[in-house]
Amino acid sequence: METPLELQIEKEFIQKSDRVKSVDFHPTQPWVLASLYSGTVCIWNYHSQTTGKSVKVTDSPVRTAKFVAREHWIVCGSDDKFIRVFDYNTMVSVKEFEAHEDYIRSLAVHPTFPFVLTASDDKLIKLWDWEKNWECTQTFEGHSHYVMQSAFNPKDLNTFASASLDGTIQIWNMDSSAAKFTLDAHEKGINCIDYFITSDKVYLITGSDDFTVKVWDYETKTCVQILEGHTNNVTAVCFHPELGIIITASEDGTILMWNATTFRLQNTLSSGLERVWSIGYKKGSNQVAFGCDNGTLIVKIGNSSGCDSVNC
Repeated sequence: METPLELQIEKEFIQKSDRVKSVDFHPTQPWVLASLYSGTVCIWNYHSQTTGKSVKVTDSPVRTAKFVAREHWIVCGSDDKFIRVFDYNTMVSVKEFEAHEDYIRSLAVHPTFPFVLTASDDKLIKLWDWEKNWECTQTFEGHSHYVMQSAFNPKDLNTFASASLDGTIQIWNMDSSAAKFTLDAHEKGINCIDYFITSDKVYLITGSDDFTVKVWDYETKTCVQILEGHTNNVTAVCFHPELGIIITASEDGTILMWNATTFRLQNTLSSGLERVWSIGYKKGSNQVAFGCDNGTLIVKIGNSSGCDSVNC
């Protein structure tokens, strides 16, 4: 089997700050959104290497924040159980409401519909429709512990997957409050989940407090690979379609990059910013952002041929 080319990694932007719990790229502007444990949300401009805008959202940790570029918004979820929406041009509040009965762990924005999914320590996932004044149109109940993350299926946008500290993955249809199926995935809690598609085949990736990452065949519901290399809880997983790699991050302070075809480890990167909590990538680019204990890191990834374009 051919040995995969080693990836060339260039640290492009480092912004020191309080602990960063989530990162998200704007699809067109040179901005990365960072939500902080201190309750602040910042937009960094990684071209000018400056803070574009920031807002003190709450006194509680903001564990998740996403751009909704088509509405010029950022949407935040925090430990005070509130969802808050801001116009990112003015940083003026658009909407705020109590969404759950416990901490909000993550948000997922639907790529086409006006929907946001929220996952919470109250063991529930909720679907919100902003065109109906942020009405909760569905509540998904089935996990027996904190729900850490949900992700929409890019091949079927009516379905999504969720990961929980109960050690299971659950697959849901948006129009049903009961799970389609449940997978007993890890011996310990699952912190993160993502879909990845290669050669029209759908897989799921999960990261756990058992220090492993598992790759699941979505159709057969079986584990096809265990990625071992982290020495502490795995906090974030991400498939980068343009680069054909799986990126994983951990409380061990490392970022591992795996070939998505062979599942071989291609690179190990030290964050230099202590524990890593989140990964974000910019579609159509080779940039990846990481949220860490001591700030935000953006890297540019190419291959060892010296080409750093995703089109070569």
